[in-house]
Amino acid sequence: MPLSRRDGPACLSVKIGCLICSLVFLGACSSTAKVRYTALNAPGGSNPEAASAVKAGNKAFAAGQWSVAKQQYEKAISVQETLAEAHYNLALTLDRLGQRKQAEAHYTQAANFAPGHQVIWNSRIYRRYGDVKPAGGGGALPGVPGLGGLGGIGGGGGRPGGAPPGGF
Repeated sequence: MPLSRRDGPACLSVKIGCLICSLVFLGACSSTAKVRYTALNAPGGSNPEAASAVKAGNKAFAAGQWSVAKQQYEKAISVQETLAEAHYNLALTLDRLGQRKQAEAHYTQAANFAPGHQVIWNSRIYRRYGDVKPAGGGGALPGVPGLGGLGGIGGGGGRPGGAPPGGF
């Protein structure tokens, strides 16, 4: 029985090429490379002094100057306590400094001050801490079933730089 065009050497080359591309793609997707976390900017409408401190903290964070970054984010929080991005950035910095317990508290505050904020709520490093506990104690925030009590997802975001109202 003669070979059809589909069974010829050219078709075999295409199939092998597709197989190689698939393997490369799968290898890239399953990479164990470290995820690089970027500090967030203060949203528009923030207190100018707090925004300036966040900007200075972000510059120090990018340079790996963790102590300086920590001081700047703490300054931003002292000026504007509800600035979720400053809490998130401080948590990232505290994580880098090995201060996990303090980092957890600031991740929680960031999430509570910015329900639905995509970067904060979807952060792998944040998720490592499990269910979010509301400031002041109590159980996990109500969330979407099956998502570990992650309140705020699908909630009323609407925050500059965050998720739109209604979730993702």
